[in-house]
Amino acid sequence: MMVNIFYAGNNDEWDEYKVHIKNALDDLDIKYSMTRNPKNPLEIDYIVYAPNGPLKDFKPFKNVKLVQNLWAGVEVPISNKSLTQPLARMVEPGLTIGMADYVMGHVLRYHLGTDNFYKAKPGEWLGENIPPLSKNRAIGILGLGELGMHCANKLSEFGFKVSGWSRTEKKHPQIQCLTGNIGFEKILNSSEIIILLLPNTEETKRIINQKNINKMLDGVSIINPGRGTLIDDEALIEALNSGKINGATLDTFDTEPLPKSHPYWFHPNVLVTPHIASATRVDSACEIIADNIKRGENQKPFRYLVDRLSGY
Repeated sequence: MMVNIFYAGNNDEWDEYKVHIKNALDDLDIKYSMTRNPKNPLEIDYIVYAPNGPLKDFKPFKNVKLVQNLWAGVEVPISNKSLTQPLARMVEPGLTIGMADYVMGHVLRYHLGTDNFYKAKPGEWLGENIPPLSKNRAIGILGLGELGMHCANKLSEFGFKVSGWSRTEKKHPQIQCLTGNIGFEKILNSSEIIILLLPNTEETKRIINQKNINKMLDGVSIINPGRGTLIDDEALIEALNSGKINGATLDTFDTEPLPKSHPYWFHPNVLVTPHIASATRVDSACEIIADNIKRGENQKPFRYLVDRLSGY
């Protein structure tokens, strides 16, 4: 089989992707031609795409079988009206492992009360701040997709009492999986640490707002490695100031980089990280790309196709 591929990712990453895509396609014995500058869009079979790449108009690529996104998030491509070809989101081991590492690290930080000791004055001996055992710490995860479920698994394996909420029903022997309005409220009013891993949809925008914050336990901690659009910034700042929310670790924002004047930078109970919770690892991502191309050439279903109606 011979396929024509248009690499429409970030040009700065071309050299690395070029090598790993070649290795992955060679391993599957797929003959291919790959370019960054297609002369005839009608000859292109597959597009490897990143939202920060050069491609904005998909209309000329009428024969493309799949647009393979390099990012987990798909809000940018699905908002592009010219993109009518099948679109696959990126789900690969590097993303899931990296996200679980980030989430576990910051859950443990809040669980152990590490910030209290870091902020302690010289000679301030906080011997009464003994954390509960992990089995007695309630963790809530909003969003049980690939990333959310992987994080839930790791936290549960560590010993935490884990509950998760998703739009569609999920099942897991060790994790309480909730759905619907009643399940959502149960997560809010029972979790001591809440992790936000919901997709960016019309239904999830500003889901962490004053009304829902009021339903949370006093002193709850928030970790957001998901989407900046999930949080009403003003409501979160107000809850941090009142002590309703003990602390927030935020990795994603409406505007990135986060403006230097933003209140999050100056709040003592907010940790800002620069969208590094998880990133696509090129070598394992290229294995997913190659596998989807092979599936397309063998008339098999693509993996991780985006449902444009649900938004992910």
